[in-house]
Amino acid sequence: MILLKTVALLTLANVFMTFAWYAHLRELIGKPVWMAVLFSWSLAFFEYTLQVPANRIGYSALSLPQLKILQEAITLTVFVPFAIFFMGQSLKLDYLWAALCITGAVYFIFRS
Repeated sequence: MILLKTVALLTLANVFMTFAWYAHLRELIGKPVWMAVLFSWSLAFFEYTLQVPANRIGYSALSLPQLKILQEAITLTVFVPFAIFFMGQSLKLDYLWAALCITGAVYFIFRS
């Protein structure tokens, strides 16, 4: 149950994080940078309200390296659909190779 809560909160936090970091590149590209910063900070607030509890919950059952690798795997899982569907990037075979590398990292960090 702890792992499920952690994954759910980290996934939601990553959705906010991904939009905070990259959505301004599409939505505010012609606007002053301060507008992009305010937009990103407003989204980052919601990311942190999910990320901090996720890390606290996760750390009660996972080691710090496990928590970090889990976060990175979730980040890639959230980022690829965002890049393809929201940002209009083309799907590349390199995404598969990157996913396999992250999957390997998850395996190695959790195998013990």
